[in-house]
Amino acid sequence: MSIQSPPTLLELAGRSLLSHKSRAVLDLEDLPIELFPQLFVEAFSRGHTEVLKKMVQAWPFTCLPLGALMRKPQLEMIRVALDGLDMLLAQEDRPRRWKLQVLDLRNVHYNFWRMWSGAMVDACSSEAIKKNRKLKHGLAMAAKPPLTVVIDLCLTERPLDEFQAHLFLWVTQRRDMVHLCCKRLKIFGKPTRHTRKVLRLLQLDCVQKVEVHCTWATSTLAACAPFLGQMRNLRKLLVSQVRVPAHTSPEEQEWLLAQLTSQFLRLDCLQKFCVDAVLLLKGHLEQVLGHLKTPLKTLSITNCRLSDSDWNYLSRFPNTRKLRRVELRRIKLTNFSPEPLKILLETVVATLKSLELESCRITDSQLQALLPVLSRCSQLRVLNFHGNHISMSALRDLLLHTATLSQLSRELYPAPLESYDAHGDIHPGRCSQLCAELTAIDHFMKTSEDEQRAPPMLQELAGHSLLKDKSRAILVLEDLPIQLFPPLFMEAFNWGHTEVLKKMVQVLVNLCFQQRPPNAFLSFLFRWVDERKGLIQLCCKKLQMCSLPIHSIERILERLDLDFIQQLDMQCFWRLSTLATFATYWGQMSNLRKLFFSHVYVSAYASQEERDQLMDDITS
Repeated sequence: MSIQSPPTLLELAGRSLLSHKSRAVLDLEDLPIELFPQLFVEAFSRGHTEVLKKMVQAWPFTCLPLGALMRKPQLEMIRVALDGLDMLLAQEDRPRRWKLQVLDLRNVHYNFWRMWSGAMVDACSSEAIKKNRKLKHGLAMAAKPPLTVVIDLCLTERPLDEFQAHLFLWVTQRRDMVHLCCKRLKIFGKPTRHTRKVLRLLQLDCVQKVEVHCTWATSTLAACAPFLGQMRNLRKLLVSQVRVPAHTSPEEQEWLLAQLTSQFLRLDCLQKFCVDAVLLLKGHLEQVLGHLKTPLKTLSITNCRLSDSDWNYLSRFPNTRKLRRVELRRIKLTNFSPEPLKILLETVVATLKSLELESCRITDSQLQALLPVLSRCSQLRVLNFHGNHISMSALRDLLLHTATLSQLSRELYPAPLESYDAHGDIHPGRCSQLCAELTAIDHFMKTSEDEQRAPPMLQELAGHSLLKDKSRAILVLEDLPIQLFPPLFMEAFNWGHTEVLKKMVQVLVNLCFQQRPPNAFLSFLFRWVDERKGLIQLCCKKLQMCSLPIHSIERILERLDLDFIQQLDMQCFWRLSTLATFATYWGQMSNLRKLFFSHVYVSAYASQEERDQLMDDITS
């Protein structure tokens, strides 16, 4: 049962006014400014169109975020607002309190209505409002600036919907008094005559984000390219699925691309440049990026074919020094040298926050070439290598090199090549084992990096010295002081000295393998021990059994060196008779220090003599 909070005084005042519509309309001139937003919301939700119309004319704020009150455009309410503005625009002398400059029809600006809901009234005090009013009063009296209507726009091949048609007609008839601004513009499908008409209607210097997903005819692209050059405040440009007709000659393609890229010279504010499945890009990356004037923050290239000259240009692209995101997705890089990308990463080691090289068919050797510079990208938060064919060894090296990146919070890696069978399908068991190993390495390395590092001790320095000569390190393991094993093992692990690690595990397994392994490794570990029976001693200090089948418990106990167990925690639904069968195992736990039983019960049909005998078997 939900408990609704009582209405605020502002809400009660608004409802009281709206109970007498005529009085509400008359009182707008003297209505406290704090009541306007709440009264507007009440009138909007209850459909009081006449009150809304008058409120638009007397609106005391510079912006009316009407779109935030609608999940999708409600034509009737928009007509009411536009009718109110018509009456206002027709007047020579506008109302004393009217300050409206922007009618925002986007589904944003929630904070405005929340702020005036009563919870944050103090955030816009009467003193602040009066100060703002004085600053703008002189300008408002001196001239009548055009009213700005703000929208987000999505144009498709279909005819304009009813809302768009009504709004565009209304703006067209009032071109001298109204400016139509669009912050986010999307174009899907083949551009039509409506597309060009709408672009001519917009104040293009207001556009900040553009997405284009369409097939261009030669004449259409040539006609629409100049519109792009007028978007001087454009921050993000996404060009996707752009294809010219198959019969377009190479000369025409060159001309079309020149028409488009020449407009880039006017985009002084562009920060994000994204292309997806643009066939024209191959062999022309320098022509496209070379016309960009300002340093980019995001460079994204997806589903595109690149030539050798395109790939090599990445290292020479001049506007990369501030890049925060580099995204190369589904681009075949197998036959390319990693050097251009390496040079690019070296340029942005201090700024790069996201690197996505997804499904690029990157090889082990290419990845290995990138690891040194990748480990220096100190601001990196997102790293995506998903979809590439990389071996377990290369992935292990990748984790070791990125362990020092303290900002890294999102990592996407492919399953190791060794996870696949001969038919190219994932082998579930093998994949689980390898991924568990990688997860353990990642956890271990990050935990080690989080610990505060002290100056190297004599033991660590000894480990450094030994690893300079790997063959010598392997030979002296039998005579190595036990206290040197842990630092030497960590050094060999960090630097990937696999031969040293292999020899150390053979000696160390009886020394260090004394804690319960992670559950993810249990099946793999037991099978590995079983295959080396007589050579490997499996030790466990703490053993906990929770609702395990009897045969599973027997198999576990038979694998363990029971005199190492120090703590036994048994939380199973045991019958006393079943428990007695395991009594002999406990007798072998000569170092057991803690024994905990839970949920032990005896059959109601057992006689007292049977119970006493069972207890004797257990306690002996």
